[in-house]
Amino acid sequence: MKFSDLLTETIRFAEIPLRFEPGAEEAIVEPVTELLRRWVAIHDPDQPSDDFDYGQRALVVRLLEELDDAREIPVSDETA
Repeated sequence: MKFSDLLTETIRFAEIPLRFEPGAEEAIVEPVTELLRRWVAIHDPDQPSDDFDYGQRALVVRLLEELDDAREIPVSDETA
């Protein structure tokens, strides 16, 4: 599953009914994804110096790839 698909599905099945025109879910996905991309990128260590920093950088890279739909999100039965 791609991140944008997961976000669109979440918006579509939100408890608060969304009264938008067709395609509104996709219109919401873009700004929310950009917000998340900026938030995740802030946590990328500038100059990693130890195993923790390198691990954090690897996680940041992976999350950014998921946000860009370049990598599938591992989805469990609980989130599907």
